[in-house]
Amino acid sequence: MLAENRYGKSLVRVARLKRHADRNDFREWAVQILLRGDFATSYIDGDNSKVLPTDTMKNTVYFVAGHSQATCMEEFAMELIDFLLSRNPQVSEVEVGVVEKAWEPLEMSGVPHPTAFVQATGEMQNSKVSRARDAHFSVASGLDDLVILKTADSAFEGYIHDSLTTLPESSDRLLGTSLRASWTYGSSNPDFCAKRKAIRNVLLGTFAAHRSKSVQHTLYAMAAEVLKNVSEVEDVSLVMPNKHYLLADLSRFGQDNPNEIFVPTSEPHGYIEARVRR
Repeated sequence: MLAENRYGKSLVRVARLKRHADRNDFREWAVQILLRGDFATSYIDGDNSKVLPTDTMKNTVYFVAGHSQATCMEEFAMELIDFLLSRNPQVSEVEVGVVEKAWEPLEMSGVPHPTAFVQATGEMQNSKVSRARDAHFSVASGLDDLVILKTADSAFEGYIHDSLTTLPESSDRLLGTSLRASWTYGSSNPDFCAKRKAIRNVLLGTFAAHRSKSVQHTLYAMAAEVLKNVSEVEDVSLVMPNKHYLLADLSRFGQDNPNEIFVPTSEPHGYIEARVRR
């Protein structure tokens, strides 16, 4: 028997421009739609009478975007879900994932330009929204590839030393990572734009201020601070690969290195993840 199934359209790219009297707002999204429902006959019998073509889903993204009043990706995902459920009784659940490129207003002499934008970072914002028919929305949002570094208040000491350990302990090291964060909302109607900004600020502020004894120590502090400050969030998952900066040995050249010259390495790297919940 067919145990589970769902299908949809992935990487539907859409850019939306909202023109205002004093500025323009620009968003670029990559959208994925997944449908779950009464599709068994299409798999078993080759009967496509209940199948919504994935090409139609692509066109639906553009159509809904043209009428959308959403200011955040979460709101746009909800609009898409409601639209698809209203027109397809054979569908029992819709999941929409959205990834947003971080376009920011270009600053000229410290002032944001009203119509010019720049990608100042490779950071990607994302959200995954789902709803079963006659049920509430489930919303999980996050960010990825947020590259951050601290050059003080970071140590790694007191770990296991065995016959294979060569890593020297350090009370003053560089801590760099490419942060991936996701969080689950306990409510489906917060101000998503404001909450995302608040969560991001808490994550960065805690990373900067925390006196780190390890990546694990700082990861937990960052997640716990989000839960403390943003009541709508139920849990926080963080992935923090440890991007190593190794102290360069200049002694063979007769030169001292007072913790100033490092060799950046991309691989292998440490990999630390955890989920923190209330």
